[in-house]
Amino acid sequence: MATGSRTGTGPRDRFRAQVRQEVKTAALGQLAEGGPEALSLNAVAKQLGMTGPALYRYFTNRDSLLTELVVDAYGDLAAALSRAAGHEAKDPGGGPHDTGSTDAGDTTGATDAGRTTGTGTSGAEPSDAVARLAAIARAYRTWALAEPHRYRLLFRAPLQGYDAQSTSLVEASQPAMNVVLAAVSDLAQPDSPAPEGPAAQFRQWMERHGIEDVPEAVAARSTILWARLHGLVSLEIEGNFASMGIDPAPLYDAEVKDFTSTRTYAPRTGE
Repeated sequence: MATGSRTGTGPRDRFRAQVRQEVKTAALGQLAEGGPEALSLNAVAKQLGMTGPALYRYFTNRDSLLTELVVDAYGDLAAALSRAAGHEAKDPGGGPHDTGSTDAGDTTGATDAGRTTGTGTSGAEPSDAVARLAAIARAYRTWALAEPHRYRLLFRAPLQGYDAQSTSLVEASQPAMNVVLAAVSDLAQPDSPAPEGPAAQFRQWMERHGIEDVPEAVAARSTILWARLHGLVSLEIEGNFASMGIDPAPLYDAEVKDFTSTRTYAPRTGE
């Protein structure tokens, strides 16, 4: 007896995976046109020549489809940042090579992708550390500008009733942050102090995600960097800089340069 059906590689499994990918592609088109609010399973089914009930064999409801789109987007963002950092991230689940699993939020292996231990790239030269972080920052902006509808899907306020803090989504978001943590670690002075207030919160956050040997100060600074870059990218995507007649590219580069030149987080000169 053939084992294809048991291993997920039989004709039915391949067909199911293909249909699920077609559904997600059509859904992304809806997101690009009208945002998450426009996502409709019935509209997707009609576009693909399916009935609504037939589509529900692949996704149980709108939220399960939305969750897969979010997980995919986090995976692609993590991969883009990881390539910029000089190493590949594992797919945190449900990406372009979707296996067709009915578990929309399955992110098995997500917490291992880009897992951060120690202090980033061991023995990194100061200039290399700065260049690496700058490359990651540029990749973040490049991905967001190329995929604005997916960027908004990740970082805008969630739809009413949708659980954007589910375990699967929190795990899916971590690999991208791990890339940033590793890069910031290479810039941190060993005795850099953490902000007194949130230090305990960052320690708990790292424990929950299995992040080892990363100082709270690095976690805090990584979060600050992400917040600064996210703010600039979001303003750019929404057209705020264009309305002001400002070119955001040099502004973005200046923000990255300012972060990497901060005295407390100057590149380490000796280990």
